[in-house]
Amino acid sequence: MSRKTLSFILLVIAAILAVLGLATLVPHTSMTMSDLGYDTYCPFAPYSTITLLVLAGLAWMVRSHIRSLPAE
Repeated sequence: MSRKTLSFILLVIAAILAVLGLATLVPHTSMTMSDLGYDTYCPFAPYSTITLLVLAGLAWMVRSHIRSLPAE
C-alpha cells in the first residue's frame, strides 16, 4: 500500500470518527438519559464522545507522522 493511499485512508477514518463523536451529542428521544442530563443518541455520552474524538486525533497524528517520513 502506498503512503498516499494510507494517508487518505487515515484521513477518512479520522473524519468518520470525528463525525460519529459529535453525533453522540445530538439530542434525540430515547429510553435513557445520558450523563449530560438530556436524551442523546448515545446514552454513554460524554464518555463515548471523548473516546471517539481521541481515536480521531490518534488517526490524525499517525497520518501526520506517515506524511512526515522521508521519501523512500
